[in-house]
Amino acid sequence: MSIEFSPEAQAFLSRPLLGRLATASPDGQPHVVPVWFLFEDGVIWVSAFRTTRKVIDLERNPKCAIVIDIEQGQESLSAVAIEGRAELIRTPFLEVRQRAQRIYAKYLGPEGVLAADPQSWLDSPENLLIKITPVRVKTW
Repeated sequence: MSIEFSPEAQAFLSRPLLGRLATASPDGQPHVVPVWFLFEDGVIWVSAFRTTRKVIDLERNPKCAIVIDIEQGQESLSAVAIEGRAELIRTPFLEVRQRAQRIYAKYLGPEGVLAADPQSWLDSPENLLIKITPVRVKTW
């Protein structure tokens, strides 16, 4: 069963806003970290390195949550919270690199993504994608 996102939520998720990804350690300790993300194909994509705590947590327990929000203002939608299951995508490398590049371009722009740092991240063998398939979505 796929979760439907309203056009308003899709537009909100296309903005270069920070997400806060929540995972849990084996003993249940929550870990929340800011992430860049891409909403594409009805799922959330996050680029990460294999040795980060979020990836290590997700290898043991794929349940996670992400919230993307802004300070309430004139807009009718100020937050999207997604609970889901994560899958770690390591291959094929070219597809991982291309999607990660779209994530970086969302935040850095088409020129900024060409800088040395994002390019080295994209080419790192440590780079992988976290694919978060929503099981519950709440907007407000």
